[in-house]
Amino acid sequence: MRIMLDTNILISMLLFPNEQFRKILDYVTRKHKLVLSSFIIDELTAVVARKFPKKRYAIDSFLSDLSYELVYTPRHMPEIMMPGEFIERVIKNS
Repeated sequence: MRIMLDTNILISMLLFPNEQFRKILDYVTRKHKLVLSSFIIDELTAVVARKFPKKRYAIDSFLSDLSYELVYTPRHMPEIMMPGEFIERVIKNS
């Protein structure tokens, strides 16, 4: 199974390591495939730089020690419409 961890979980694991986080990370990386998106890594870097600037050095080490699949996230996502909105727009523009 591929598992993606939220940025907040990664920040907690990085800045406030404890036995519980170590067990979670160990379990995920041994039994499953950890997946991180470029968006999550960018967000992790930005939040740590903004809130914990003295800990920025730890990000590279933390990510280097992890085994994970990197998934690219586009910087600009296309507009998302609900099905009804799409139908209305098609009818209006035809």
